[in-house]
Amino acid sequence: MEFIELLDETLDINSTENYELSVQMSPDGFAFTILDTIRNKYVLLRATDNDNNKYLTAEKASEIANKDDFLLKRFKKVNLVFPSSKFTLVPAPLFDPGKKEEYFTLNLIRGENEVILYNKIPEPDAYIVFSAAQSFFELAQQLYPSVYPFHHIKPLINQVSHNSNNITGSYVHVHVERGFFNLLISGNNILKFSNTFLYRDITDILYYLFNVYKSMGMSHDGTIHLSGLTDRYNELYSNLALYIRNIKFARPSGNFSFSYVFNDIDLHKYINLFNITNCE
Repeated sequence: MEFIELLDETLDINSTENYELSVQMSPDGFAFTILDTIRNKYVLLRATDNDNNKYLTAEKASEIANKDDFLLKRFKKVNLVFPSSKFTLVPAPLFDPGKKEEYFTLNLIRGENEVILYNKIPEPDAYIVFSAAQSFFELAQQLYPSVYPFHHIKPLINQVSHNSNNITGSYVHVHVERGFFNLLISGNNILKFSNTFLYRDITDILYYLFNVYKSMGMSHDGTIHLSGLTDRYNELYSNLALYIRNIKFARPSGNFSFSYVFNDIDLHKYINLFNITNCE
């Protein structure tokens, strides 16, 4: 397992009631950030990422949480992010909380030991219905019983909606997780496309991406924005660069800044964790 820690020297363990905690947990890893709400500045990141062929258990995540000197403190606000490949969007006028399992199983297969959850999003006016591992949901309830989890697509949609307002044409965003990626396309203040694709290697990502480009009649001359598990030196970037002229790494956007200790990391890798503070 790889452990990352970035800690600003102004961080005060006795002042957590002035801080906002955001936690992301799933079988793919465990990470959390702390936002100093007085200065609106991120002052801590800790992340435990798994090896490619291993998964994090809820028992191990519980051990990480209970050994951490910050995670069990009292905070001004706590956010929980659950990355998951399985979700669907339901228009708000049609949504009934009692039918969330029906909405989910219309398009997706519910796995064993999964719970079905939902989040409201303002734009488009809809609900995200998604699955999460029951063991991680139960752990989240134990750690933060009053906090309802967000699906990771919620801060992503918020990011795309915010940034697409500042450009003409289509705004394309690819977010890469372990074993799946999200593709979101927005234009004229409308979310035109949002879907998840499973992949085994980079060729799968390219295949799905360019098929969507073709079906929507999109030019390769536009800009594509990347986030998640990718960087300038990996295979995905080098292959995309053969076909896409402009590639940018999405930067977290909101009413916050970052301590200088974040200068040497790729902020796009934890974009949902940072951007969740923008969501209600």
